Amino acid sequence: MTVPSAAVQVPRRRVVLGQIVRVDEAYGRELGVPPIVLFPTLIAALLPELLGLLIGLLLGKGPLGTARRPLKSLRKGPEYLVTPLWVRDADDSLVEFEVHGHVSRSALLRTDRIRTVASRPKGDLPLVAGPIENLTTGRLLRPRRATLVSHLGVALILQAVLGVLLIAAVVVLVGLR
Repeated sequence: MTVPSAAVQVPRRRVVLGQIVRVDEAYGRELGVPPIVLFPTLIAALLPELLGLLIGLLLGKGPLGTARRPLKSLRKGPEYLVTPLWVRDADDSLVEFEVHGHVSRSALLRTDRIRTVASRPKGDLPLVAGPIENLTTGRLLRPRRATLVSHLGVALILQAVLGVLLIAAVVVLVGLR
């Protein structure tokens, strides 16, 4: 008779305290921009751009140029650095996790003792490190990765906000008649 095995509960967050065994070379990972965010932003930003084009033509200045990036590069999304790290934990087990964001090469060296709170993403991916306290050097490392706002750019987002305000103004004016 076999005993049914219970599902193993893997904690979503874990405190890792130990010595760095191996630091791999950092590589870039892309984060895709969801179309449900990108396309409404681009459509809303199109109205102020068309309005600027119309004003430029009426004033005789010619069409005003824009610095918009192509759709393909906007859909690709921001890229952030991922540094794989292996740490020998206090209970002598080898823990693999990833550091997302830029970390200088001298910040985490082999044989450094570190402490971090790592969380498990979905699936079988390695743990993702939070802020890392390097106990050997006494430094606190907070790697930051690129965000959607930094990828799209402040100008495009402000243009989209202006477009939404213009659309809302037109709707309100049409609704008053």
